[in-house]
Order: sequence, then C-alpha cells, then structure tokens
Amino acid sequence: MTTKRSLDIQVKRIYDSPAPDDGSRVLIDRLWPRGVSKERAGLDAWEKELAPSDELRRWYGHDPDHYDEFAARYRQELAEPARAAELDRLRALARAGRLTLLTATKDLPHGHVRVLTDVLTSS
Repeated sequence: MTTKRSLDIQVKRIYDSPAPDDGSRVLIDRLWPRGVSKERAGLDAWEKELAPSDELRRWYGHDPDHYDEFAARYRQELAEPARAAELDRLRALARAGRLTLLTATKDLPHGHVRVLTDVLTSS
C-alpha cells in the first residue's frame, strides 16, 4: 500500500523577498514581472507555459466579477495534455519539500495561481 505525501505549496508575490523556508521557488506568470531582476527573484524555475494563455489573460483582465468563468477556462487549459508533464513536475517538487509558487498578481484570491494550486492539490 502506498501513501501519498501531502503537497506543501505556498503562494507569494514575486516582489516579496525570498525566505529560507521557501523551498523551490517557481514563477507561474507568462510575462516577466516589472522591476524584478532574475538575481533578486531567486527562482528555481519559470513555468510560463503553465500560466493562462494570452487570450484568456486578456479576456479576464483581473476582473473579480469574471473570476469563476476565468477559473473554469483556466482549468480547461491546464487539462491539455501538453501541460500534464509540467503539472506532474510541480507535484513532484511539492512532494519533495515546500513549493513556493510566485506571481506578480496583486489580487491573489482572484489570481491564476489560486486555480493552479487547487488543480495541483486535487490530483
């Protein structure tokens, strides 16, 4: 009988300073955040292909009134076979230790990383 190790995932803004307990730091934005150098970001990876498509990102425009529809459409994008391997890689990082998902989004409760975290932890 195998037991699943729970996933240790936290979400932070890329503008927050790296912390010793961040574990693996992965940026999940399609566009590089303004004003952040690669050195200051302290990233282990940049998974821009897991961010919402440009079309979906532009449609949403971070309007909380559209969040539920955005989340449903983003889940459909994440279900595409091409993204499955990337999702599995993030799950493996989270099983091995803490995974910090980073974004420039100001409104974290209505951001794409919330949806991504739900998808990662529900599988």
